[in-house]
Amino acid sequence: TLTLHAALPTYGTSGKMRAQTTASTRPDANRVSPPSVLRRYGSQLGIIGVGVVMWLVFVAAAPRVFTDIDIYIAFAQTTPSFGVIALALTFVVITGEIDLSFPSIMAIGTAAFALVTAYGGLPWYLGLVAAFATGAVCGLLNGFLVAKLNIPSLVITIGTSFLFRGIELVMMNGTGVPLTEEKYPEMHAIFREPFFGFPVQTLWMIILGIVMWLLLNRTRFGAHVFLVGDNPTSARLMGINAVSVKTRAFVLVGVVSVFAGLLTSIYGYYFWPTTGDGFLLTTIASVFLGGTSVFGGTGSIVGSFVASYIIGAINAGVVSAGINAFYTQLVFGLVIVISVVLQTIIERRIRGQSITGR
Repeated sequence: TLTLHAALPTYGTSGKMRAQTTASTRPDANRVSPPSVLRRYGSQLGIIGVGVVMWLVFVAAAPRVFTDIDIYIAFAQTTPSFGVIALALTFVVITGEIDLSFPSIMAIGTAAFALVTAYGGLPWYLGLVAAFATGAVCGLLNGFLVAKLNIPSLVITIGTSFLFRGIELVMMNGTGVPLTEEKYPEMHAIFREPFFGFPVQTLWMIILGIVMWLLLNRTRFGAHVFLVGDNPTSARLMGINAVSVKTRAFVLVGVVSVFAGLLTSIYGYYFWPTTGDGFLLTTIASVFLGGTSVFGGTGSIVGSFVASYIIGAINAGVVSAGINAFYTQLVFGLVIVISVVLQTIIERRIRGQSITGR
């Protein structure tokens, strides 16, 4: 027989009925508390905290430098050259992949612009179309090889990096092209001239950061990026086309890499065949320092944004503090290792809260 223990009436010696209420009859017992601030924004708060602490250390070590606005203008002009790529690369890493070919895509896309305008004599806007189309094709090739043919991205993007760089060197015959303001006034107005005194490079990074945050957190594509990276099998069973999602993420990196190549070249008044060299480690470090998991499934545009400026400030901060420049790599390593350890601790705390519901 089945005995029900919900709220059975019982009678005492006084004849009055008493209700036996159990925990299951109380609505508050089954109510799940909303996620805490740490659970929702732990990764972003962690990287912002690292940035604030590092800035305070630099201010204390070199107050004359870090209380002068010039140093911040320099950061705002140079950091977006690799920071914008870190924003796009966040999508690829969240899907559980990696793209190591973006420095070469920076070069080949800018080379396409130079060929169309400097050698072809066509208007600058057609050069932009050719450049971004080149970046999209490079990203499409990477996405096809990784997502469709299931080739490990770590291996194949090393190969395509050499491929794209080789094509660019052959196209340009190893020579560069001047990108002076006299020849390209519109390009300098878009990519170099300050906007009411504010560095336009950081303005572009803010705009792209907002767009990519919305794309990742407020669109179906962004939701699919997280699902594919977190559990590809479940995503496939839910009807999500993982091949399409990953391919679009690689295309995004290709297009934004060309944008960064143009930004860098216009800032330096010259397109060098080696454009993009030296950007690989700083960009990848910005993504991982920003809290994006190397295993996929989790990531943050805000984290990558802040981490880019942390990486950009380290070199100048070390030198300004009077420390030998050879220690820059050491500081890079310490900041990244400590940050990743803190993020791991925060993620474990978050997982513990998700289990207890508190």
